[in-house]
Amino acid sequence: MTTRVRRRVRVHGRVQGVGFRWATREAARRAGVGGVVRNLPDGTVEAEVEGSPDAVDAMLAFLRQGPLGAHVTAVDVEDVPPVGDSSFDVSG
Repeated sequence: MTTRVRRRVRVHGRVQGVGFRWATREAARRAGVGGVVRNLPDGTVEAEVEGSPDAVDAMLAFLRQGPLGAHVTAVDVEDVPPVGDSSFDVSG
């Protein structure tokens, strides 16, 4: 059985209005992870990413940089229990 991990990530900076959520969904599909990404009212983006440790690490690397046009100033990462997500959704 493959170990699955899940991380809740809050991304700070110029991350709304630059296609961040849609680019995250595409990166998640390439990495083979499940989860969700959403804009928060405070201007940050929150993502929950679940999959193998290597795939989740690849997503964290993407989230620390973001897509073209984004300017990430900080990333908060928190371990959360896996819930079995196999697809990746954009919310809000």
